[in-house]
Amino acid sequence: MTEKKIIGVVGTGTMGTGIAQIAAMNGHKVFLFDVNENALEKSKESLSKIFKRLVEKKKITQNDAVNFINRIQFVVSFEELSECKFIIEAVVEDIKVKKGIFRELEKITSEETILATNTSSLSIAAISSACENNERVLGVHFFNPAPLLPLVEIIPGLATSDIVVNSARGLLESWNKEIVIAKDTPGFIVNRVARSFYGEALRIYEEGIADVPTIDNAMKEIGGFKMGPFELMDLIGNDVNYKVTETVFEQFFFDPRFKPSITQKRLVEAGYLGRKSGRGFYDYSQEFVVTEPNTDTKLEQEIFNRILVMLINEAADAVFMNIATKDDVDKAMTKGVNYPKGLLKWTDELGVENVVNIIQSLYDYYNEDRYRVNPLLKKMAKESRKFF
Repeated sequence: MTEKKIIGVVGTGTMGTGIAQIAAMNGHKVFLFDVNENALEKSKESLSKIFKRLVEKKKITQNDAVNFINRIQFVVSFEELSECKFIIEAVVEDIKVKKGIFRELEKITSEETILATNTSSLSIAAISSACENNERVLGVHFFNPAPLLPLVEIIPGLATSDIVVNSARGLLESWNKEIVIAKDTPGFIVNRVARSFYGEALRIYEEGIADVPTIDNAMKEIGGFKMGPFELMDLIGNDVNYKVTETVFEQFFFDPRFKPSITQKRLVEAGYLGRKSGRGFYDYSQEFVVTEPNTDTKLEQEIFNRILVMLINEAADAVFMNIATKDDVDKAMTKGVNYPKGLLKWTDELGVENVVNIIQSLYDYYNEDRYRVNPLLKKMAKESRKFF
């Protein structure tokens, strides 16, 4: 049996802790690093509780739980990561912080050690520029909660070697992860395509076409989404969701397709971050009663159609611009954010021409570049082609 690679994880937030859990449960010795000893202790307590719950649910044995937690070393010194062969950084989305970490990691690791960043939207090329040997640096974007959601986006930088990409893929697949490969562009696949789920819902709300519960209900009842866009923004945290949108918008040179919402910005400024603060688009206090949605079928169908075609337009653009293959785009959205169907397969069901007509009608009405029809969709409609 091949000896398991020693895994390093930098950062003890929800994501870092989750990645450490996955690695330990897959037989690896893990070094979990944080400069803050209190954060390390909190992470250890969190992992102990998780393993205890898994024992109670009979998912693992008590002996398994002991072995898993014992495989994780909680460390406060970078030097203690020196023997790791695969290190995943999972700290705050700050390019300066990440580059500083990668400079330190390169100093204390062997040239064979793969250095990965779990960034959701920052440039892999920029992060890897902190290293002299940037061939061994790449992005591996997990989705929250990492132990439960199967998707990992692998993002090679401009210099990343094929050997490193294949090695990372092999390791993550051995953890039963579903892998997609994405070009190093803002938002990669999921956070790029999903901007329309939030952005178009916010636009509909801001125009007064429908209220928050009605928009959420339309996407759940007609679309089959597990959560509506406003429920999901509140769950993710409006601060986090807004920051990703802002980052993607800026990195795409202020393309209006990704324009952030003033409504969401004001919520963030007011501290209405969602579930974690007790209030966001919804009020989570016990006495609050949620407004009943308007269940007018025609209205909800219009809401659903509008949000869906904007998602499809962005998914098509990811293929058109060679960000990812059509298979990986659909896999990313179903496995990473639990969409009920792959957006491109959904396009085939609806008919490309119908999708194009709805987007074109939005463009004709608003006369905004936000609603321009993707050239690939136009071409496919003209040629009566399908994605699959």
